[in-house]
Amino acid sequence: MNIFGLSVLTIGFILSGCQAKENNTTGGLPIVMWHGMGDTCCFPFSLGGFKKFLEAELEVYIKSVEIGNSIVTDYKSGYLIHPNKQVEDVCQQLNNDPKLANGYNAIGFSQGGQFLRAIAQRCPTPKMNNLITLGGQHQGVFGLPDCPSLSSKTCEYFRQLLNYAAYARWVQDYLVQATYWHDPLNEYVYRESSTFLADINNERMVNETYIQNLQGLNKFVMVKFTKDKIVQPIESQWFGYYKPGQDKETQKLEESELFLKNRLGLQEMHQRNKLVFLECEGNHLQFTKDWFKSNIFPFL
Repeated sequence: MNIFGLSVLTIGFILSGCQAKENNTTGGLPIVMWHGMGDTCCFPFSLGGFKKFLEAELEVYIKSVEIGNSIVTDYKSGYLIHPNKQVEDVCQQLNNDPKLANGYNAIGFSQGGQFLRAIAQRCPTPKMNNLITLGGQHQGVFGLPDCPSLSSKTCEYFRQLLNYAAYARWVQDYLVQATYWHDPLNEYVYRESSTFLADINNERMVNETYIQNLQGLNKFVMVKFTKDKIVQPIESQWFGYYKPGQDKETQKLEESELFLKNRLGLQEMHQRNKLVFLECEGNHLQFTKDWFKSNIFPFL
């Protein structure tokens, strides 16, 4: 999520991090990327530089999602524009891009991961082939680390909102991170009040269209950073979470009610080897180019 930490440190692909296992490059479909919070589509030291890296290596069309008509608006969107509005906007962008007409692969960075999953579930045209989420929070978060991309005063204000009033309607409407704040101590309140995550996870009612569209993916790849100091709990990156009623012990996806009751059709995807779980032994979004080429390029 980098809940408040994705500025200059958004992507550590130039820095030391998890190392490559082997080099296996492929190319093909266009790629759509969605940045995390505290980042934008085009910062040259972040997604802008990463876009150039992919273009040079794969020689495919890359669309880095931008919300609004400026980098400033795009930056603010990570905090203040409701995910439902962002997803609707991006859905239109993808539909209006002729270069994506024959399908695309998607890469979501941090909270951009669950936003792209919402695209897969809500916007089946053009067709998403593979969905790759790096440090995504598919079961939400319960905890707020430091937020160096904001002033300490603003950070503390957001912290208080989430800790004490995440499910108030005005906070849900005002603060993006509230929409995927998942309180395991108050599961009922979370399900009834979350205006984004509880919906795309089919936790209030089962939307069969969401299931059908998600199962249309070729592969759903989830990358977990084993030394992540941002996402709480880390297991959310693999669709795991805290066991209900407490915030100490965690459970895997396969142990969760979401999986056991098959709310998203993940059981069938698991049986058909469509779910891919990868680990990176680094902090949040810290990986090397070689690691990415070895582990992610096969899905591009």
